[in-house]
Amino acid sequence: MRNHWLITFRSVTFAQHAQKELQREGILCQLQRTPKMLTSRGCGYCLRLRGVDALPAVAILQDEQIKYEKLYALDESGTPREQAL
Repeated sequence: MRNHWLITFRSVTFAQHAQKELQREGILCQLQRTPKMLTSRGCGYCLRLRGVDALPAVAILQDEQIKYEKLYALDESGTPREQAL
């Protein structure tokens, strides 16, 4: 698994809600702006988390019905690569 992953969201509200739920479940994540190369709307937010936490985090978001956009693994150079679930 990669060291860090990004989960993107449509708005800061969705990202904040997701961060709160994940942290409540013991998953550490950092809220940040989505890199410009990953968003077509220019305004997006994402959560950055450890690779080991990516799949459990997605499962929690799905269970809690929190909408997210995409999941990206950061390669060794920090370049995001979209991951299919």
